[in-house]
Amino acid sequence: MFEVVDTGIVPSAGPVNGTVRAGPFLFMAHTPKDPISGEMLVGDIALQTRRCLENLKLAVEAGGGTLADVVQTRIYLIDLEDGPGMNAVYREFMPKPYPNRATVVVKALLNPVMRIEIVSTAYLG
Repeated sequence: MFEVVDTGIVPSAGPVNGTVRAGPFLFMAHTPKDPISGEMLVGDIALQTRRCLENLKLAVEAGGGTLADVVQTRIYLIDLEDGPGMNAVYREFMPKPYPNRATVVVKALLNPVMRIEIVSTAYLG
């Protein structure tokens, strides 16, 4: 069984939860949306990556952890050319040693203005 973590971020429309806890693990998925208005940020990859990671930070802290507790991330990009800009912002947020990571380029994401989505797992044991 799992429990939904209240992150203070406006919930997504639809049958999804952005952050859930199962035992000592937090499972999180974050998009570049404003946590208060719920509006997707329109902009370049650096702006959207920053918002995703700020949302991830809010979520992991709401669950009782820090970004240092993140053990795995999956990053979905719509353009391979966004990799360097995403990596520059990622390095600002994620502490060393960096978590395990996979980066996948996809044709599209759910919202047409989204350039990135970040899925992560934190271990709070």
